[in-house]
Amino acid sequence: MREAELVTFGGGGIDRAAHLRGAAAEPAERDGAHVLAIWRGKPLTADDALAWLPVGHPVLEGGDEEVFLGLDDGRPCYARAIDGWEPAELPPSLGAFSDPSEQTHPALTGGEVFAELRARMTRLSPREAELAATAKALLGWHATHRFCARCGGASQAADAGWTRLCDECGARHFPRTDPVVIMLVTHGNSVLLGRSPGWPERMFSLLAGFVEPGETLEAAVRRETFEETGVRVGRVGYLASQPWPFPSSLMIGCRGEAEGREIRLDPNELEDARWLTREELMDVLAGTSDAVLPARPGAIARFLLEAWLADRLD
Repeated sequence: MREAELVTFGGGGIDRAAHLRGAAAEPAERDGAHVLAIWRGKPLTADDALAWLPVGHPVLEGGDEEVFLGLDDGRPCYARAIDGWEPAELPPSLGAFSDPSEQTHPALTGGEVFAELRARMTRLSPREAELAATAKALLGWHATHRFCARCGGASQAADAGWTRLCDECGARHFPRTDPVVIMLVTHGNSVLLGRSPGWPERMFSLLAGFVEPGETLEAAVRRETFEETGVRVGRVGYLASQPWPFPSSLMIGCRGEAEGREIRLDPNELEDARWLTREELMDVLAGTSDAVLPARPGAIARFLLEAWLADRLD
């Protein structure tokens, strides 16, 4: 696909410097380094950029896990979770789609705030978006994998946050990434969209689903589409991918050619599904449709739909 790596969180080109991970915790390797503070999954930002802090900044004191992200033009980059910090007011529980609240740490006076990454992702540069996605995914993995999956013993971070070692049996565990197919299913001049229960009113997106063990990407596209809508898919091809750290997925964008248009909805999977013509989709993306809202900017679904409309898939 043309311009595939222009998708949000892709194409930043950070130097992950895997050869330094074993020594990244040593003081000599931290000269000139800066650190991205993450509070409960929210990176520290200022305006439309990440807000980096020097090593030893008061905000980072008493933090949790720290991970080495790599080198940015030769400068070591780290991320540190400070989930133990309690702001004066906690944000309300607003669900998976919306947390517009921002938190300000008392040790910061330059307008820096902790903000939901989905609200900032399209404003960051490709390099900073990739760094933020890596930080959020890695720290989220550490927070949920503190015990060994083999024996149940406590595990500790190693290799600058890219490994966890079990204290009991010595098993080595690596960061997890879950493959998810997201499919641009078309039939002639129309594309298939669906909406899941609990989504914002009128919001539709491309169908998606996790790849199962022993399954190819092509088979996953056909299975998920049929399970959710009853639409059978023939030819399948790869388009683009997107790291999606909410919490740990790799969205694998595929194109599928539908063999028919009849929809038999599975209500356990989708609340609604429908075919939209190119002309109808143009109205949706222009914000002039009264029936459908598009996928959020920055999501690979939006990226693929816009590329389909602009004939940039090949």
